[in-house]
Amino acid sequence: MEVLHSKILGHGRPLLILHGFLGMSDNWKTLGNQYTEKGYQVHLIDQRNHGKSFHSPDFDYQFLAGDVNTYMTFHQIPEAAILGHSMGGKTAMQFACSYPDKVSKLIIADIAPKFYPPHHQGIINALLNLDFGTLSSRKETDEQLSKYLTDFGIRQFLLKNLYWKEKNKLALRFNLAVLKDKMEEIGATIDAMDSYEGDTLFLRGSRSEYILLNDFGHIKRHFPKASLETIANAGHWLHAENPKAFFSKTMEFLNS
Repeated sequence: MEVLHSKILGHGRPLLILHGFLGMSDNWKTLGNQYTEKGYQVHLIDQRNHGKSFHSPDFDYQFLAGDVNTYMTFHQIPEAAILGHSMGGKTAMQFACSYPDKVSKLIIADIAPKFYPPHHQGIINALLNLDFGTLSSRKETDEQLSKYLTDFGIRQFLLKNLYWKEKNKLALRFNLAVLKDKMEEIGATIDAMDSYEGDTLFLRGSRSEYILLNDFGHIKRHFPKASLETIANAGHWLHAENPKAFFSKTMEFLNS
């Protein structure tokens, strides 16, 4: 039995946080610490093929939801609030539909239960062009990436995955070989018949097009108790772009 790697912060009611595509648990450390101050034990989880978790050729939302179930069993967590962003939001949706009794509250950040066509190919190609035989520092890696990716913020997000695999040998933590081949799975959605009857909050960034207002009817078919809120002045990375509003709206929901 392989168990997902996590960072566990604080004590209290369990809150599991699932990062997005090419992300890792570290992306949520600042907000994670804020939730601990409100009485939560926060589990910042690396999903399979990401962060420090195991690598596997098997990759779809059924597997990812099963990983969360195994994680909760291993850590003896009977029920938890689940928060997922983007790909992590899809995992959280699938988990809630498959294991509803294990979810006390569900928070989905900037993703809807619908199919998204593959749209990360530019990032994947840029990463595939990195020549780790010649790279010896983060600065050099950033310079090489900048030839393909002009967005500084995206490069910094990706470079969080850089680590020393061995002496003088840099590498990326995520399993790029598998993720490159599973782009259709990243955009996949939950089954047409799946639903979760518990309390659910969907959050969208005001500058993001991942959740459109006309998606709400579709959301309600799968999540009948869902509400939808918009985070102002934020795009897809709404928790990083407007963390104050994100924390405020999520805490209001968790306490309701």
